[in-house]
Amino acid sequence: MRLMGVASTVFTLVLTFVISGFGQATTAERDGRPGGDGDRRHQDEGERRHRDGQAIFRFDTFGDEQLWTNVLQMHEAIATVDPATALAVGLKVDVEALPTAVIKSLRSGRIDLTDPAVTTALLRLNAVVGVKGTVNETGRLVRVGITCALCHSTVDNSFAPGIGERLDGWANHDLNVGAIVALSPVLDDALKAELRTWGPGKYDPRHHAFDGTNLISLNSPSLPIVIPSIYGLKGVGFETFTADGPISYWNSYVGVGQMGGHGTFSDPRIGLAITQTPDLVTPKLAALLDYQLSLRVPDPPRGSFDKEAAKRGRHLFRREAGCASCHQSPNFTDVLNGPAETVPFLHNPAEVGMDPAYAARTATGKYRTTPLRGLWQHAPYFHDGSAPDLLAVVNHYNRLFALNLTAAQKADLVEYLKSL
Repeated sequence: MRLMGVASTVFTLVLTFVISGFGQATTAERDGRPGGDGDRRHQDEGERRHRDGQAIFRFDTFGDEQLWTNVLQMHEAIATVDPATALAVGLKVDVEALPTAVIKSLRSGRIDLTDPAVTTALLRLNAVVGVKGTVNETGRLVRVGITCALCHSTVDNSFAPGIGERLDGWANHDLNVGAIVALSPVLDDALKAELRTWGPGKYDPRHHAFDGTNLISLNSPSLPIVIPSIYGLKGVGFETFTADGPISYWNSYVGVGQMGGHGTFSDPRIGLAITQTPDLVTPKLAALLDYQLSLRVPDPPRGSFDKEAAKRGRHLFRREAGCASCHQSPNFTDVLNGPAETVPFLHNPAEVGMDPAYAARTATGKYRTTPLRGLWQHAPYFHDGSAPDLLAVVNHYNRLFALNLTAAQKADLVEYLKSL
C-alpha cells in the first residue's frame, strides 16, 4: 500500500459521511441499536441481551475517560500519533466501520498514513478497535477512552496488516500497552521506563489501580503477564491465571481499577476498595458476561496439524504423559473441582513449576489449570509468556514430572495440542 496524498482526503470523506448520517447509521447497525430494520424490535430478550453485551464489549468505556483524558491526557498524545505508528504499537482498525469511499482511497494510496490527522479521522468513525474518541467540530480530538476490545479483540488482517474484520475474544498480542501509556505527557520518566519494559502482548494488572482520582501503586517492580484470549470460557467458571474470582469479578476489577471506569469494586483479599457513584460498570456485567460466553473457540486452520500424529498425541495426553489428570474434559481444566462452585481448585506454583512472584500478588496466591482450547492461536504460553511455543510447554512438563518422553512423543503431543 503506497503512503501518499494528504489526510484532508480522508477527513473530508469522514465529515461527509458523519454529517449525512451514513456513518451514524453504520455505527448503529454494528452496535445493534434499534433503528436499522423494524424486525430488531421483535427479537427476544436473549438476542437483545447478547447484542447489548457485544456493544458493551466493543464500544462502552464505562466513563473511563476520567483516567485516559482527565488524568493521563492521552487525547493530547494520540493527536500526534500517525496511523502507521499506531499500527506499529498494535492498534487495530475495523474495516467494517470505514465508508466505501474511504476504503477506496486507502486502496489507491490517496490517504497518507503518516499524518496524525488521519488517526483522528479514524477515531471519529469509531474505527480504531477498543479506542473511543470524541472529535469536535474543528476536527480536534478532545476526549478519549478505551473499551474491553482494546486488549481482547484483534482483526483478521483481511484488508492489510492491522486492518480487517474484528475477531472478538482473540487476545491482541501485537498491542504494546506499556508503550502506549508511556506516551502520556503527565507520567514521570521512571514510570514510563517501567511501562516500556512490558513489550507487545503483555500487561501487568497488579501493578497499579485507579480510584477515580489517582493512580494507586499496588506492586513494584512490574511483572507483566500475557494478555489472554477470552473465547471458550463457557463452563470454565474462573478465567484468570490465578482464578481470583468468576468472570464478572474480573470484569469488575479491570473495568473499574484498570480501565478506569466510573464504578465500584472491592476485594479485601488484595486490600483494594474503590467506590464511585453512579456505578457505570456493575449494571452492565450480566450482558457483558452473556456476550463473552458466546465467543466460540476458533477452529485450527485447515492443514495446520498432522491428524495421525494428533491421534497418537491424544493417547499420550490421556495416558503416558498424564496431562488429563489436571486438564480434564470437557474444558481441559480441573478448576471446578473445588469444595464449592465459588471455590476454585488451584495448584501451588512449585507444583506446576511456575514463578511464585506474580501469584503472590493475587488474591489466591496459586495458579489455575489453564483450559487448552484454541492453543494454536495464542502463543506465547504460561502466564508470563516464558514458553514461546507448544514444544517448550511440553518440554517444561517433561522435565518437571520426569516423563521421559521421546522426541517423537513430544512431537505427537504438540500436534494434539494444536488440534484443540
